[in-house]
Amino acid sequence: MRTIRRRHLLACLAVSGSLLGGALSANAQNRAPFPAKAVTLVVPFTPGSGSDTIARLIGPHLAAKWGQPVVVDNKPGASGSLGTQAVARAEPDGHTLLMAINTHTMTPAVQPSQPYDAVRDFAAVAKLAEANFVLAVHPGLPAQDVKSLIALAKSQPGRLNYATPGNGTPHHLAMELFKSDNGLFVVHVPYRGIANATTDLIGGQVQMMFGSVPSLRTQIQAGRVKALAVTGEGRSELLPAVHTFREQGYPAMDAVDAWYAVLAPARTPADLVQRLNHDFVEAMNRADVKAEMAKQGLRVSTGTPAQITALIGSDAARWKAVVQRAGITPD
Repeated sequence: MRTIRRRHLLACLAVSGSLLGGALSANAQNRAPFPAKAVTLVVPFTPGSGSDTIARLIGPHLAAKWGQPVVVDNKPGASGSLGTQAVARAEPDGHTLLMAINTHTMTPAVQPSQPYDAVRDFAAVAKLAEANFVLAVHPGLPAQDVKSLIALAKSQPGRLNYATPGNGTPHHLAMELFKSDNGLFVVHVPYRGIANATTDLIGGQVQMMFGSVPSLRTQIQAGRVKALAVTGEGRSELLPAVHTFREQGYPAMDAVDAWYAVLAPARTPADLVQRLNHDFVEAMNRADVKAEMAKQGLRVSTGTPAQITALIGSDAARWKAVVQRAGITPD
């Protein structure tokens, strides 16, 4: 009797497995081929931003490969949240993708009431590029490297200040990480935009700031501000004489590098994510794309979906901790 029941159970399991396999196969077969229509690359920032530059540079190559138009759709607003939310709510079929930057993991730390989850609501496709940040000081500040700046700041707690283009920006969080790791008390002076912050750094109203290499390169080369260190594992091609934080003994600041990535809505099928990864990585590693990226101060840096997923997870945790330690709140 037990043998008959066991055989019946095995037969039922076999039939169920066959039906499930058939259903999965049918779902894969019924899924519209990619791409079945135009692909939209949503840039959650204004035209001319780094993510916009990348999207417009590789868009034609992707369109040629896919045989469908690739549309760059700028959706700025709310520190990138508007465009990001639009992609989170899009169909997970590969036709709407997000051109994300590292603020994707910073904004939720500063403004936790976002209508999406930066990790759970997206399928990470590929890292595309990165850009160094530079720590710049007023030329009159008696510091020539990171070590001497730390010593100076510790000798005058609360008397030095630093500029940022706004509360909760990458520039703000970068300095708060630097302060926290080195036990510094330096006062934050937020501005409305990088231009005003840079002007006051040149004028000496503030003593230091973090900024992207492209945004400060001209002022550094002209001697109007002084570069002490760049973030990242390697030196910036635009400022090759400036040592990295890592070279000066502060590797934790590698994490401040700006990164650029492409994300899809959550539940995008894994095989489609792999297809997208292959095509984006291929486009980014074209010689002409690399050359043009270098002119913009951007360095091609690609990888697997698993690698960018891990980076997003670790960054989200890091910036949440930095924000909590510094007591940063939304404006």
